[in-house]
Amino acid sequence: MAHEWIDLLMNDHQVTEQVFDAVERELAKPDGPSPTLVREAVVYFQEYVDGCHNRKEEDHLFPTIERCGIPRAGGPLAVMLGEHEESRSLLPALARQAERYLAGDAGSLADLREAFGKYSALLKDHFWKENDILYPMARRVMTEVDAGSIVAGIEATERALGADTRAKYYGLAERIINAGGITDLSLEVDRDVLAAILNTLPVELSFVDRDDKVRYFSHENGNKIFPRMRGAIGAAAQDCHPSKSVHLVNRILADFKAGRRKVAEFWIEMRGMMVHIRYFPVRSPQGEYLGTLEVVQDIAPLRRLTGERRILAEE
Repeated sequence: MAHEWIDLLMNDHQVTEQVFDAVERELAKPDGPSPTLVREAVVYFQEYVDGCHNRKEEDHLFPTIERCGIPRAGGPLAVMLGEHEESRSLLPALARQAERYLAGDAGSLADLREAFGKYSALLKDHFWKENDILYPMARRVMTEVDAGSIVAGIEATERALGADTRAKYYGLAERIINAGGITDLSLEVDRDVLAAILNTLPVELSFVDRDDKVRYFSHENGNKIFPRMRGAIGAAAQDCHPSKSVHLVNRILADFKAGRRKVAEFWIEMRGMMVHIRYFPVRSPQGEYLGTLEVVQDIAPLRRLTGERRILAEE
């Protein structure tokens, strides 16, 4: 699958932040993290974050955007390069404290927490600056040829480090994340708060499970484009649609289960609204089909938008 350079680099950031989260959680335990997690985290930071990700930027992205007019001295590029060096300078101390911890040195846990805290805090801020400032700036100044050369350079850097470098280190990251992190951010959101979030979204949601049974719909107590009663819960999806459209429901569900379709969408005009209806397959991180999500929205107000609004409107 083809990716843009920005997707490849930002995905590195996302995976690394998940590793940070896992390590932070394990370090917060009174007895500290497992030796395996500490050992693997140091390898990931040294060999992939610094030895691969930073090199992809320094050898390919940064020289390209410098040629495109973003100066190396002064400005965001200079800041990013300086923070690369700063992060590099923090790694030896982190590795030393990890070795002390692995050797069972008394008091090493506090020092490991401190060394990791400095390193992760720097990189979290660094990733934000790149994602929100440098990368968008880079996209504006480069051509399609420039973008293609960066992707080729990223792939070359990874090949030079061994076969399937990205898959190897992403696999290492996944082991760390599974051992100490949370795989779903919603786990830390109170159930009532999560329900309120879903009911606040400007779209109506319905979920049908893998057995085609309705299990959830949002906005129960609000105005709905397609009113539903609580009795729909547990009913077959086919029974919640007009008989003339059941064949479409069956086709969509069959396509989702077989992986033949990623979205099905329709739009209709009704009661002064332009109703946009989309269906998406819901899958586990491993790709297992879990059910189908229906998303319904009146897009008539969106179609009327023109120009720009950059200030807060008065209510």
